Amino acid sequence: MKKIGAITVGQSPRVDLIPEIQPILGDSVEIIQAGALDGLSKEEISKFVPRPGENVLVSRLTDGTSATFGESYILPRLQLCIDDLEQQGVSLILFLCTGEFPAEFRSNVPLIFPDHILKGLIPAIGVKNLSVIIPTKEQEAQMPGKWKDCCDSLHVTSVSPYGDPLAVFAAAKEIPADTDLILLDCIGYTIEMKERIQALTQKPVLLSRTLVARVIRELV
Repeated sequence: MKKIGAITVGQSPRVDLIPEIQPILGDSVEIIQAGALDGLSKEEISKFVPRPGENVLVSRLTDGTSATFGESYILPRLQLCIDDLEQQGVSLILFLCTGEFPAEFRSNVPLIFPDHILKGLIPAIGVKNLSVIIPTKEQEAQMPGKWKDCCDSLHVTSVSPYGDPLAVFAAAKEIPADTDLILLDCIGYTIEMKERIQALTQKPVLLSRTLVARVIRELV
């Protein structure tokens, strides 16, 4: 059986996510999980307040709630996750986050970043008017810089995938009529959310979690 690593920037196990991507990967693939916030209390995590100008991340905790925090606080913890997964014999490591990360991690196996996959795919399919749904308003300032080279115009809507699903469906009604593609720019959005948004908007919708799972399937 092939072992692959999966790192969440929040806490593992990701019981909301792994059951949706495991069928894509197949029964011959074992997913070994690790989390940057594993072992930390909510009080400890609450101190990871984003610094001015740094990337803001949102992820799920083991109790089903979510946390918002600055990227810089977890970079050393992500490296520890990589080291631990390598020791367990994984052949590659998937980051369960669509955020942007600096290229400073040490690894002896390939590191797969969903952000890189999305940034390669969207320009390749010729998107002019892109609508992006993200978890929190705190991330909105990051979006123009992230997607400016991938489209002519950008519309951003923020709604958490970890709250009431009805709020996600309501947010989809804000999508402009001239949108060519809707991107759910967080690994936390689900297959059901994608299908409902596609039905509501009659627009093509990219779901990050299943897209990257299909790329991993090709690799393994």
